[in-house]
Amino acid sequence: PSFLLIEFHSTFLLDSKWFITFTAWCNSHLRKAGTQIDNIEEDFRDGLKLMLLLAVISGTYTSPQRKMRVHKINNVNKALDFIASKGVKLVSIGAEEIVDGNAKMTLGMIWTIILRFAIQDISVEETSAKEGLLLWCQRKTAPYKNVNVQNFHISWKDGLAFNALIHRHRPELIDYDKLRKDDAVTNLNNAFEVAEKYLDIPKMLDAEDIVGTLRPDEKAIMTYVSCFYHAFSGAQKAETAANRICKVLAVNQENEHLMEDYEKLASDLLEWIRRTIPWLENRKPEKTMAEMQQKLEDFRDYRRVHKPPKVQEKCQLEINFNTLQTKLRLSNRPAFMPSEGRMVSDINGAWHTLEGAEKGYEEWLLSEMRRLERLDHLAMKFRQKAAIHECWTEGQEAMLTQKDYETASLSEVKALLRKHEAFESDLAAHQDRVEQIAAIAQELNELDYYDSPSVNTRCQKICEQWDILGSLTQKRRESLERTEKQLESIDELYLEYAKRAAPFNNWMEGAMEDLQDMFIVHNIEEIQGLMTAHDQFKSTLPEANKEREAIQAIQAEVQKIADYNGIRLSGTNPYTTITPESIDEKWEKVAMQLVPLRDQALQEELTKQQSNDTLRSKFANQANIVGPWIQNKMEEIGRISIEMNGTLEDQLTNLKDYEQSIIDYKPNIDDLESNHTLIQEALIFDNKYTDYTMEHLRVGWEQLLTTIARTINEIENQILTRDAKGISQEQLHEYRASFNHFDKDHSGALMAEEFKACLISLGYDVENDKQKRSGQMVSDDFRALLISTGNSLGDAEFARIMSIVDPNNSGAVTFQAFIDFMSRETTDTDTADQVIASFKILAGDKNFITAEELRRELPPDQAEYCIARMAPYTGPDGGPGALDYMSFSTALYGESDL
Repeated sequence: PSFLLIEFHSTFLLDSKWFITFTAWCNSHLRKAGTQIDNIEEDFRDGLKLMLLLAVISGTYTSPQRKMRVHKINNVNKALDFIASKGVKLVSIGAEEIVDGNAKMTLGMIWTIILRFAIQDISVEETSAKEGLLLWCQRKTAPYKNVNVQNFHISWKDGLAFNALIHRHRPELIDYDKLRKDDAVTNLNNAFEVAEKYLDIPKMLDAEDIVGTLRPDEKAIMTYVSCFYHAFSGAQKAETAANRICKVLAVNQENEHLMEDYEKLASDLLEWIRRTIPWLENRKPEKTMAEMQQKLEDFRDYRRVHKPPKVQEKCQLEINFNTLQTKLRLSNRPAFMPSEGRMVSDINGAWHTLEGAEKGYEEWLLSEMRRLERLDHLAMKFRQKAAIHECWTEGQEAMLTQKDYETASLSEVKALLRKHEAFESDLAAHQDRVEQIAAIAQELNELDYYDSPSVNTRCQKICEQWDILGSLTQKRRESLERTEKQLESIDELYLEYAKRAAPFNNWMEGAMEDLQDMFIVHNIEEIQGLMTAHDQFKSTLPEANKEREAIQAIQAEVQKIADYNGIRLSGTNPYTTITPESIDEKWEKVAMQLVPLRDQALQEELTKQQSNDTLRSKFANQANIVGPWIQNKMEEIGRISIEMNGTLEDQLTNLKDYEQSIIDYKPNIDDLESNHTLIQEALIFDNKYTDYTMEHLRVGWEQLLTTIARTINEIENQILTRDAKGISQEQLHEYRASFNHFDKDHSGALMAEEFKACLISLGYDVENDKQKRSGQMVSDDFRALLISTGNSLGDAEFARIMSIVDPNNSGAVTFQAFIDFMSRETTDTDTADQVIASFKILAGDKNFITAEELRRELPPDQAEYCIARMAPYTGPDGGPGALDYMSFSTALYGESDL
């Protein structure tokens, strides 16, 4: 005020407008005492009305003296001393000048009084005096068009700001929409007249003078506007109360919205899991490899396209749930309990079931494909062996049933008998093939081959025919033996030829069968084994060729003897149907055709297995890098979460950078997935180069993304807690250091006894459950606390604390719950009593409130929110339309007494 007074003295001009403004302001207070002044420079000279003015303003009265000049000076000095006692430093103003009627000093003194008692005590949002009054005007006139209050001179010149102030608080007094910015005089006079008539604010300004002045006087405007502030100060309290209620309701509405979002997201995710699990549990086998390949492709599509978004949704759901619970705790609301079956634990359980079904389905697919591959191979092998056997048995029954021995000579009979013996030898050699055909048919049945009926029919026919051949062979032998005594002549050379040609021929047929046999291998070792066996077979060819030459030499010797003895040969060997030509033909086929073809097939398979081995090695090289990388990142995140490097914001920034570095690693996972797809397409089922599987790496990657997201969410919640509760960075470091000290296993949670010890280390005395501590103790105080409490916390108080930090009775306390508890113990929050007090202000000190009062004081959406949820007031002092705001306020904070 002293500064303003000096400024006033240096710039003040004796003008009639100052006399009008200050006289009107003084009279607005003096009339409360039943008097007024007419001439400001004369009527304050004796000090009587000056003391009366100060008495009305301050409520303090001092008895004046009368008549003599010394008495007048004494009266004025008392007034000036009273002004000085209120913290105002008067400069160059003396009692004699006031008594002498010095107009400049008198006006300066009145301006000082106005500043001290009308303007200085104004306070709006931590600003006071002139700045506070200006901020109040800006807030009240902000919604009005053509009004922009930036000062106390030009901003008021068109009169709209005065009308806006009145309309904001008393809209029924002014029709603001009819005012025109270009009619300043009408606007000003309208505001002055309405203020004087309805608000008891005297007219202190002249409209024509304001409009005709380039820059209206700031002090006159401030004096007049301060009257509006004091006139509407009661409405300011109601607005403050409404703001408090709006804040509380906004928090509640936001929390309800988050709850609804959680419920919907949880329902959608659970529904997707419910639909997907039956598909993964469907184990209906297909008949062909192509159909199973389509199932595998559908499963890959599910892995690449359908599942990844759901993994993100699950992670986001957990983050939203944690954020919601943090906001509820910060706003002193009860914890959110999702609908039955939609807890985070329920979703995790359903997700675990889904992943189990997914793993089982993949294993089943691969097993089924191996089975079908094995079935196709066995079916082809069965058909090949059956065709060879059927070709061999063709005509055998006719041969065994003929009666040629009845008209044959002795030599011919003996020949027939030897031929029959050779046939029996051949028959015994084919016994192994028949047993193989039966064994393959049995295996096809055991593996549930889709065309088993036709296989069984063909196998049954072969077995029945084999039994018939055996029976016929036995009968023919008996018949030949009956005539053997009469038939003694036999050609030994033919017999030797037949005996040696038959097994050799059988060996060649077996060789042809083996060389044309299908093979299936899964690695290089198996194909190398086949190639080794094939090389061993080729090494026997020289000996086999010697046997062929020996057999052919027998036939040549027969011809030589026949020629020498003039024997007429029938042209065929009576003991065998195997001719030298057929032996040579089969030898040509085995040695010159089938062996090279087998060489080529084995070499092609070796190339294929080498390619498969390259795929295995490539995948293993990547997996052996990615697997340890994921494990290392998981360990680093665990270490970061318990360290305290820098502020929470620094930790959050570092974690987000760390998260981005992890996300940037995603192309390596995608590359690994591509190589895994190539391995599956190549039907490679094992990998000796690595212990990592793609499934293991996928789970590790998803856990890594979820862990870093949870860690970031924990830091964000700590920032929310710190900002909402006003906790310093040093306190958070102390809490984290204490928590980490007792978290011996670095699990991120404290057991009950660890938590108790942590509280004791922070100096928290739970023996007195109403005492709040600073969270810090000197060593002597801490030692005294341990001695006095027996180094343990009170059972009842500790049970109460555990019910707060561990509402689910899991036996563990997370760091977030620990921070929430400590911040709650050291800070204050909105309470139900504060909200009730705010509603009582809006209700005019009544125990109930009406819908009209709510709509008048609150924004429309929050007013309707309260009306829809408030119960009717049933007290005796209520009436129709009365609403119970007390029960509503209590319900906002649940049943908790915290």
